[in-house]
Amino acid sequence: MALFGEKYGDNVRVLSMGDFSIELCGGIHARRTGDIGLFKIIGEGGVAAGVRRIEAVTGAGALDYLNGAEEQLKEAAGLLKGSRDNLLDKLAGLLERNRQLEKELEQLKAKAASAAGDDLAGSAIEVAGVKVLSARLDGLDGKALLALVDQLKNKLGSAVILLGGEFDGKVVLVAGVTQDMIGKLKAGDLMKQAAAVVGGKGGGRPDMAQGGGSEAGKLDEALALVRPFVERAL
Repeated sequence: MALFGEKYGDNVRVLSMGDFSIELCGGIHARRTGDIGLFKIIGEGGVAAGVRRIEAVTGAGALDYLNGAEEQLKEAAGLLKGSRDNLLDKLAGLLERNRQLEKELEQLKAKAASAAGDDLAGSAIEVAGVKVLSARLDGLDGKALLALVDQLKNKLGSAVILLGGEFDGKVVLVAGVTQDMIGKLKAGDLMKQAAAVVGGKGGGRPDMAQGGGSEAGKLDEALALVRPFVERAL
């Protein structure tokens, strides 16, 4: 074996562990593996093609690591009002409850979006015989906005819709164009323009597109694009 870039003298120490590992000395100071004592692997990963590296603690360091892990386990059990013996059951119950709450939250969002759709439909304006609607709805994720755009397309007939809002610190945008208008107007084209304004990207199908960005302060400017977009196309 030749390790280019390394410098060795005429004699090179070779370290062997049984018959499964033989390496050039890397600075180890143990006479035998038994001197190392407790050996706990704490990490493993790839460093190059076909090369893996492990990280471990040994001896007193390994004992300190395990004692720390034991303390964390006790603390976690206390937070879940359980013990180390039933920690997994407590955690599984908590995760299941969390899934139920997320499902209930999605249902509530869907109801809120449906109610908002009834109000928004009345605020659409007409441009060359096409209903045009843009609105800001903060707090709704992309899934909720998509459902709302679908609902509005059904209510408005021939329409071009752009909805957006701030969610988890980011801008979410959804554009929709009814089937009868996609020969002249495409939701993906509108989304690319709107998303660029808020410092992001977007795109999608001719009838439905989604995007977003990070500049929430320019959201109103992005939403205002829908009317001139329709006017230029028609």
